[in-house]
Amino acid sequence: MSVYQKVAKIGGKIFSKKTLFKYGFNLSPMYRRSTGRVVSVSDDLLNVKIKLPLNYKNRNYVNSIFGGSMFSAVDPIPMVQLINIIGDDYVVWDKSAEIFFKKPAKQNLYASFSYTEEEIENIKKRVSEENEIEITKITKLVDAKEDTTYCEVIKKIYVADKNFYKQKRKLARKKQ
Repeated sequence: MSVYQKVAKIGGKIFSKKTLFKYGFNLSPMYRRSTGRVVSVSDDLLNVKIKLPLNYKNRNYVNSIFGGSMFSAVDPIPMVQLINIIGDDYVVWDKSAEIFFKKPAKQNLYASFSYTEEEIENIKKRVSEENEIEITKITKLVDAKEDTTYCEVIKKIYVADKNFYKQKRKLARKKQ
């Protein structure tokens, strides 16, 4: 169990998941370094919004937002969001990511991360049938009006039944 998971477990007795998610990210050194900030989280965690402000910490050589800041502000949200939505009976890992820069960002950027109830039910159903699956989530970093996309991140996320995953790991260790 990671330090963040321990904090969430203990904090969950005092604060709502929504509050822990928002302030946990915003106060964590790993996310603060991205310069992104979680600005809103729905009560059910299905919707999260972030802001990536243009500032001296993330300006690159040509005075636009550094691509690494764009990626690191987006990277952890879909996986951690899904873990907190579907619960402890599943293993969730980031599998891969692709980033596509559309145009230089010389203003604040925003991103929304969403899962639907149907999507969550479909993930659970597929995992119960297949034991392990991959899903794809696409996130766009946009301007305040949401009419211009500056960056697009495509992430593949691995989701497995926890018991299946433990057995799979056990078999892999025996083969070594």
